Amino acid sequence: MVKFTLYSRLYCHLCDDMLQALEALRALSVFEVDVLDVDRDEALLALYDELVPVLVGCRDGATAVQLCHYHLDVEKVRIFLAAQPGHS
Repeated sequence: MVKFTLYSRLYCHLCDDMLQALEALRALSVFEVDVLDVDRDEALLALYDELVPVLVGCRDGATAVQLCHYHLDVEKVRIFLAAQPGHS
C-alpha cells in the first residue's frame, strides 16, 4: 500500500493545489494521504518551512521518499505508484 504525506499549512494555495492534483490520481491507484500542518510542529517547520507543500511517499513501510515540493510532479508520482505490486 502506498501512503503519501503532504506537509502543508493553512491558507496555502499551493498546498491546496497539490492536494487536489494528487487526489485526481486516485483513478490510477489506491493510496492513502495524510496532511500534516508544519506550523503545528517545530521539527516539521524546521525541515519544510520554505519548501511547503512537500509530498513524501512511502510503500509498505519502506523508507519514505520526498517526491516533490511547491507543485505536484505528476510524472514522478505516477512512476512511484506504478512501481507498487499489483498495479494495473
